[in-house]
Amino acid sequence: MTPVKHPLAKTGIYAVLILFSIYSVIPFFWAILQSLKTVRQAFARTPLFFFTPTAQNYTNLWFTSTPENFWALGMIIVGTAVTFILLLMVSKKYAVPKSLLIAGIIIILAAALILIPRMMNMAEFYNYFVNSVIITVGVVVISMTIGSVSGYAIARYTGIDSIIILIAALGFRALPRMAFALPYYSLGLATGLYDTYWIVILVLVAANQPFTIWMMSAFFADIPKELEEAASIDGLAPFPAFIRVIIPSAWPGILSTGLFSMLLAYHEFLLVRVLTQSKWTLPVAIVQFTGGEAPGHVTLAAAAAVSTTIPIVLIIIFFQKHLVKGLTGGSVKG
Repeated sequence: MTPVKHPLAKTGIYAVLILFSIYSVIPFFWAILQSLKTVRQAFARTPLFFFTPTAQNYTNLWFTSTPENFWALGMIIVGTAVTFILLLMVSKKYAVPKSLLIAGIIIILAAALILIPRMMNMAEFYNYFVNSVIITVGVVVISMTIGSVSGYAIARYTGIDSIIILIAALGFRALPRMAFALPYYSLGLATGLYDTYWIVILVLVAANQPFTIWMMSAFFADIPKELEEAASIDGLAPFPAFIRVIIPSAWPGILSTGLFSMLLAYHEFLLVRVLTQSKWTLPVAIVQFTGGEAPGHVTLAAAAAVSTTIPIVLIIIFFQKHLVKGLTGGSVKG
C-alpha cells in the first residue's frame, strides 16, 4: 500500500480520525458527567457541563453504607498498583518468564478482591464485579490453552482437514447467540450446573473458541519450522519443543488473542443472563439500573457504566501494542 504523502490528504485523514474519535468518546464522556451529578442536575432541562461533582453515586453503587475508613481502600488500591509496577520492573530486568508474571498478577488481584470486602461493607455490585473477574479469567485461561494447541496443529498441518476445521469453526462463530443459548440452558438444568460459574465459563469458551483457533493458527503459521527442527536436533520431543520454543516465539500473538478473548467474555450479556440467576456479571447487572423507574437509577446507571468500563480501558492501554499487533496480524491472515 502506497503511503499518503500529500499534505492536504494527510490533513483530511487526520481530521476524519479526530472527528471519529470525538464522536466515539462523547457517550463515555457524558456518562462520566452524569455519574458525578445529583439526580436533579442529571434531569435539568438544560444539560449541565459545569457543576459541583459528587461521588455519592459511586458510594451508593459500591457500598451498602458510607465507609469511614476510605484510607484502607485507598491503601489497598495503591499497594496493588505499586506491586504491579514493581513486578513489571523485576520481570523486565531479570527476564522473568511470562507465565510466572501472569500468575503473579492473578494472585495479586485475587488477594485484593478477598481483602476489600473484609474491610468494607460492599454492595451487591461488588459481587457482580467479582463474578466478571472469575468468569473472564476462567474463559481466557481455558480458551488460550485449547486455542494454542489447536491453532498450532492446524498451522502445521496444511491438509484439507485443517481447512474444513477452520471453515466449521468460522461457521459456528457466525451463529447468533440465541441459537445455542437455549440448548445450553437445558443442558445446565439437566446437569445441575445452572447458575454456576462452570456453565458460564464452559459455554463462553465454546462460543469464543473458534475465534481463538483462527487467531492462533495465523500467528503460529508465521513461526518458521526451522525452530522446531533445531529443537528436535537438540533432543527435544515435540511437546517440550512446543512449550519451550514455540510458545515463547508466539507470545505476542498469544497475548493479543487473550486480550480479544477477554473482551468477548467480559462484555457478554445474553449467555450470562440466560444461564444464571445469581452469578450475574457487570453487563447484566447494569440492566437493573437502565430499566428502573426510579429517577436515581439514571445516575447509578452512569456510575455503573463508568465502573464497568474503566478496568477494561486500563488493561487495553497497558497492552495496546500487543492489541494492535493482533489487529494487524488478523488483517494480514484474513
